[in-house]
Amino acid sequence: MNYDAILIVSFGGPESKEHVIPFLENVLRGRNVPRERLLVVADHYYHFDGKSPINRQTRELVSALDEELQRNGPKLPVYWGNRNWHPFLADTLRKMKRNGIRRAIGFVTSAYSSYSGCRQYREDIARAQSEVGEDAPEIDKLRPFFNHPLFIEATVERVRDALHEIPADARAHVQIIYVAHSIPISMANTCDYVAQLEEVRRMVSEALGQRNDVLVYQSRSGAPGQPWLEPDILDYLRLVKAEKRASAVVVVPISFVSDHMEVLYDLDIQARELCESLGLPMTRAKTVGVHPKFIAMIRELILERMNPRQERRAMGALGPRTDDCAEDCCPAPQRHVAQPSVLKS
Repeated sequence: MNYDAILIVSFGGPESKEHVIPFLENVLRGRNVPRERLLVVADHYYHFDGKSPINRQTRELVSALDEELQRNGPKLPVYWGNRNWHPFLADTLRKMKRNGIRRAIGFVTSAYSSYSGCRQYREDIARAQSEVGEDAPEIDKLRPFFNHPLFIEATVERVRDALHEIPADARAHVQIIYVAHSIPISMANTCDYVAQLEEVRRMVSEALGQRNDVLVYQSRSGAPGQPWLEPDILDYLRLVKAEKRASAVVVVPISFVSDHMEVLYDLDIQARELCESLGLPMTRAKTVGVHPKFIAMIRELILERMNPRQERRAMGALGPRTDDCAEDCCPAPQRHVAQPSVLKS
């Protein structure tokens, strides 16, 4: 298959205090979310002067991938478009159209299968193509990569580094707490999100020789009566201390590929402050970011898409995902209030 370019698709985030409310209004467009909830989340951004790190980190990803492709091929230009903030997807597709790009490979900064992590991005791309109109570039999205060997290896190295940061006198009984973004149970029941997370948890812990581990969730939003994936990271940390499940913890945000706002606020501030109050030593593993193995994985996925006969590498029992989603795969949830990845970045 011949392609003209690579398109990185991300969530987007504000870069100043003045951007915060317009950004959140973009995120929540069409959703019945109380203004009070929006203002609560806005405070998280104001804590960092209104600047989410996600755009900076996406720029670093674009640069690292461009260097990888220029060095090892294929030498395709790399573009970047966001779901919720500048550069918006539609604006990027217009630029690509002006530059003569007809067909591109799309890489989405989400490793797992779910409505918000996969299908919604496909819908975003289709909506942007509709805005651009005739001759909008075709975009072929790469498959979910949660079980690609290089993603697992990069994650293992991040967790190993965090384990080494635990104070020596607290290493006797360390627990690895894998943290993922919570989603409504109704959404989880229509996709493989939890199974994929559990597979990553198992493979990373096995590679590290660790048995004391658990999967928990963060960043719940939505109506109090709506069931979401649990346990919540803060509730679980209290349980660790109360039941003496560990002498120290390593927190691993495995559902994110960059250290954006939800990682910084929910884990580096809220979880860390709680651990300090409990007297529970905690370190937080970095996300894969621009780890060389992660960048090499993206290149491998690109080559795989360009050549259907190339091996599709995947670890574990779930195997490689298909390039194209089935029509009934990861359906959109019934929206009443803010949904999973709504207030993110």
